[in-house]
Amino acid sequence: MNAVLQYQAQRRPIPAGFLEALGAHFGDRFSTAHSVRDHHGRDESPYPPALPDGVVYAATTEEVAWVARHCNEHKVPLVAFGAGSSLEGHVLAVEGGISLDLTGMNRVVAVNAEDLTVTVQAGVTRKQLNAEIRDTGLFFPLDPGADATLGGMAATRASGTNAVRYGTMRENVMSLKVVTADGRIIQTAGRARKSSAGYDLTRLFVGSEGTLGIITEVTVRLYPQPEAVSAAVCNFPDLHSAVQSVIEIIQMGVPVARVEFMDLAAVKATNAYSKLSLHESPLLLFEFHGSPGGVREQAETVQEITSANGGMAFEWAEHPEDRSRLWAARHDAYFAGLHLRPGSRSSTTDVCVPISRLADCVLETAADLDRASFPYTILGHVGDGNFHVLMLLDPDNPLEWQESERINQSLVTRALQMQGTCTGEHGIGLHKMEFMLAEHGRDALDLMHAVKQAFDPNNILNPGKMIPPA
Repeated sequence: MNAVLQYQAQRRPIPAGFLEALGAHFGDRFSTAHSVRDHHGRDESPYPPALPDGVVYAATTEEVAWVARHCNEHKVPLVAFGAGSSLEGHVLAVEGGISLDLTGMNRVVAVNAEDLTVTVQAGVTRKQLNAEIRDTGLFFPLDPGADATLGGMAATRASGTNAVRYGTMRENVMSLKVVTADGRIIQTAGRARKSSAGYDLTRLFVGSEGTLGIITEVTVRLYPQPEAVSAAVCNFPDLHSAVQSVIEIIQMGVPVARVEFMDLAAVKATNAYSKLSLHESPLLLFEFHGSPGGVREQAETVQEITSANGGMAFEWAEHPEDRSRLWAARHDAYFAGLHLRPGSRSSTTDVCVPISRLADCVLETAADLDRASFPYTILGHVGDGNFHVLMLLDPDNPLEWQESERINQSLVTRALQMQGTCTGEHGIGLHKMEFMLAEHGRDALDLMHAVKQAFDPNNILNPGKMIPPA
């Protein structure tokens, strides 16, 4: 929490007449009301709110460019805002300025079913997109827990439960429309499946967390809806047997669509919150996609592996409504965890390690957490070596925050020693900045600073995030 307080002390002054000019241009789509600013000055991180000085609700790329030009001219911070579901303090206006709400830019621009692509405005959410393309026989598979916007997902290089088979936003974004800090509008690529033309600007903006430009349109890959889908739950006597099963499944090359892990506490919380009756022990949730024969073959192989590791018999979710309920419960695991300790805030962290080191990392982390003074849950997209820890803290107890930060430091150090990363999908925001030097080294950080300076010389785009001060 100290990071927010530190940056709030560095809030930039707003030039006289600047807010009035925004109000004159946008009318009722500009607000300085406290309730609106408060909504845009918080996310799902444990940090206290850091409010912007005003909020603009943009409707077009041209409007975004207008705001960027004016903010750049007056050196006013500009923070892009989508669903507000980030976990690491990404959207907090730590230096004040303007929050640019893109949720009104929610139009599906073009569906190119023959090419398996779709172009959407940044405010389109993943659920909205899949609802609008359902009749094409295609779907967009990435599904972070929240109903996030596609612009936000691109900005944070999001993934989700399907990433083990379909990849992350890094693999699925084909092109972006981006507004630069000085208000230029650029298209990073076309819709061709590959290109060798120049620097890969698309990949540079994907994962940049709004610090290099503001994404206003996203072109992503689509996939045929699988002919057959089957989901199952498998319980285990302990953490090790569950995670070891995942390692063996991935090393065998079984093309599972989803494999999700929940520890005992997460299972109990999910049962209570989502009104399920899952057997209360560590478990894996599986989903298999493909032809009926392929799905059957995948399931048989996975059952053999889990059984050899002490797994119980599969409990199948055969009907679409049962699968939907099961995965909705998994996506609600964050809110379920909060209900384990009413009134708490979750410090939610994630790491990603090579799959061969996953069991070691999970078990050593669980041992640290077992000694903690607060409750916790562990869950994750373990098929790609990524898992999450929810530490449920009393927001009025600074000692718990300090303890959770020590555990987070230990977790990240462990992951880096295993040649992993400090975050598999949450991103850096505020919370992970301190680990950037250890993960990337001074020379790489200097290069990142140079890129930031080239793209945003006045440091107006989401300042105070991602890259620690030089």
